[in-house]
Amino acid sequence: QVQLVESGGGLVQPGGSLRLSCAASGFTFSSYTMNWVRQAPGKGLEWVSDINSGGGRKRYADSVKGRFTISRDNAKNTLYLQMNSLKPEDTAVYYCAKDSVKGKGTLVTVSS
Repeated sequence: QVQLVESGGGLVQPGGSLRLSCAASGFTFSSYTMNWVRQAPGKGLEWVSDINSGGGRKRYADSVKGRFTISRDNAKNTLYLQMNSLKPEDTAVYYCAKDSVKGKGTLVTVSS
């Protein structure tokens, strides 16, 4: 079955950076578009970014464009999200997702 395990979250000051990882298993990772979504405290799920199977097409929500970079390593079955210039409003649980399946998430807290 599909398993997605996120890591790399933590507490960071505004303006700082974090790199999230998502280890995927149970499916042919290299064949699927993958997504990052997030859920801020008390709010609904927000789509953040996606990347196609080969990594050549990347899309971003306006709220993170120019600050976040999605990437993947199909040889390692791993999805990444490099987050720079973090803002307090980026505070959320971040999930990687394949279609409607997502992992347990990793918490990112941006605070001074």
